[in-house]
Amino acid sequence: MMDPSCTSSVNGFYNFLTRGLEELHCSILSHSLLSVQFLLKVLSSLQSFNSQLIILVHNLHLPVGEKWLDEYMDESSRLWEACHVLKSGTSGMENYYLSAANIASSLENYHHFDRQTSRQVVRAIVGCQRESVGFEEDNRSLMETRVEALSLRLDGNALAESNSNAFNGFRGVLYAMRNVNSLLITILLAGLVYCWPGSIFRDRVYEEGQQHMMLGSALMVSIARLQQRMENESNGISDQRPGIMLYEFRKAKATMEEMKLEMESVGDYELSEVLLHDEKIENLKNCVEELRCGVEAIIGQLDDFFDEIVEGRKKLVDMCTHHRSDKAK
Repeated sequence: MMDPSCTSSVNGFYNFLTRGLEELHCSILSHSLLSVQFLLKVLSSLQSFNSQLIILVHNLHLPVGEKWLDEYMDESSRLWEACHVLKSGTSGMENYYLSAANIASSLENYHHFDRQTSRQVVRAIVGCQRESVGFEEDNRSLMETRVEALSLRLDGNALAESNSNAFNGFRGVLYAMRNVNSLLITILLAGLVYCWPGSIFRDRVYEEGQQHMMLGSALMVSIARLQQRMENESNGISDQRPGIMLYEFRKAKATMEEMKLEMESVGDYELSEVLLHDEKIENLKNCVEELRCGVEAIIGQLDDFFDEIVEGRKKLVDMCTHHRSDKAK
């Protein structure tokens, strides 16, 4: 149940953000790093924070015609663009898991593979792997060309501005939201679009967050803690190659590679045939199905967020329009 106080005051909203970030920090322990379930929680938090921000605006009775609306529109536009990058990067996985699913289905028709059929399977897997390399390169280009403009680094004026009373404290809220949004978007980008392991989180918010720890800002402490935890966990990934860090995607790729090596053993060791156990085929099918369901869930949630961003912008514009009309009467 949402605590009504989180949207009735600026301090309540800060506390709401802090609790949400702490919950994400704790949830890392119960989910595989950058798994679908964890990323869905990150995306849900992003949605929740921004939807509650709209309610807070209504409760603050902000003056009509001042700069706060422009600043909110700028931040919501940044979120909109970030979600488009996330959806573009995630959608690239669709062709991969469809190809992988076809391979898994074809394997069900066999149990013993001679050299000819094993080579056919290897060719299909290699084609699928090439496809994954291709769209990961597309995602790398996406990161390099469109993400820099999103300005995901922590704003150096965050502490001073978070203490600002401008617009009944709303300017401080916007600065805080910008930093929270930046971190959560960075996490989503690492999982769904492209990541250089050990580098995507470094220097984004931690150094600034350390200063806030000393200054006692609870929200900034939570931002710094979550960022540092993500950096530590990402450094622990055994496969440190750059690319999409989504757990289910990496798992599916590793399972496909194991299958390819097993099929290649027919030729490598001059065997007449290789026995592929049902468990291995089922494991590949399950990995691909988990990836498919996860990608579809994330894309669906991103589409919902697009609608919420549009609705939130419309609500605030309508609110200002109505206030102007009331004043004119």
